[in-house]
Amino acid sequence: MNKQLKQFWQDFCQSHNLECDTPVEAWAFGATAEDADELAELVNRGIKTATTSAYELYDKNEKIPQVGEWSIVLNSKEEPVCVIQDKVVEIIPYDLISKEHAYHEGEGDRSYEYWRRAHDDFFDWEYREAGKAFYPQALMVCEVFEKVEKIIDKKGVKQIF
Repeated sequence: MNKQLKQFWQDFCQSHNLECDTPVEAWAFGATAEDADELAELVNRGIKTATTSAYELYDKNEKIPQVGEWSIVLNSKEEPVCVIQDKVVEIIPYDLISKEHAYHEGEGDRSYEYWRRAHDDFFDWEYREAGKAFYPQALMVCEVFEKVEKIIDKKGVKQIF
């Protein structure tokens, strides 16, 4: 984590009464700079409150998200946009992901049809990049998260969280 992110997290922890050594991950959504910016903005606006990732594409040393974990959502310039906390984490076959989960991902017109087209394309690409073939029963990590709202500091100034 770079100096800017460390300071951002320290300020966040202090203003939210968290221990400064509270674990946090910092990452961007999607596969492109455009995805990172668009999806971070949807999270920041409170529209995107869920995400899906391919379970079997996690590196064996990479941990699966857990309820209660904190993340700093980054934009394409690796700048912090907001902080989220996982509230629900489930491992579900891709073809059984619900319309409700798709809606909470907040993308496009929020329909299941839009979500399915976009995610079919994304997972086809992601699996190919990993030298694998995507299939409808692939296990997915489905996360539901909450953006931690901005707070007012003692001087009455809104923080940038």
